[in-house]
Amino acid sequence: MKYHFITIEGNIGAGKTTLANLLSRHYNARLILEEFADNPFLPKFYESPKQYAFPLELFFMAERYKQLKEMLQSQDLFSSLTISDYLFTKSLLFARNTLPAEEFRLYQKIFDIINPQLIQPDLLVFLHASVNHLQSNIRKRNRPYEQNIPDEYLFNLQETYTQYIRQHHLKTLVVDVSNADFLGNEQHLQTVINALEMDYDVGQHYLTLP
Repeated sequence: MKYHFITIEGNIGAGKTTLANLLSRHYNARLILEEFADNPFLPKFYESPKQYAFPLELFFMAERYKQLKEMLQSQDLFSSLTISDYLFTKSLLFARNTLPAEEFRLYQKIFDIINPQLIQPDLLVFLHASVNHLQSNIRKRNRPYEQNIPDEYLFNLQETYTQYIRQHHLKTLVVDVSNADFLGNEQHLQTVINALEMDYDVGQHYLTLP
């Protein structure tokens, strides 16, 4: 393994946590999972987005920062592997889609203060799927507050992620997971594991599952 810190990212329902769990078991890696269920504003946001968007995003950012700061500081990143199922910049990307302009400018100021304090991943694995596939996964996991997420919201998030990846100098492996079954198809998981053995240059690299 050429990397010490790998982050799995993707849209809602892309399979980030599933893949992160499987890879952490394979590599016996330390695992950092987002604690989204602890956000008291999440169900309220889906019922009334305009009213609860700012406290939702602020809570997420604070919790992500606290978790990453504590876990990454206590871990020797140069002697073992850490895998997370979220990128801290996710906070900014989601806020860009949910907040009005004035609130987003305030949010970005706070983000810009704390983001430099965190270690960035050696490799970003981005899971890309169609909106139809995302909605199918969302229905399957059956979280009540997610069942009415509009297609437009997922599409806008997808575009925001894509724009971010294109503009920032990260080693990024983009995996098409539109037909992925990491739990039921061992070949799909092994294909990703094989790809992680490669030493990538900065920029986007693409992987299609068999």
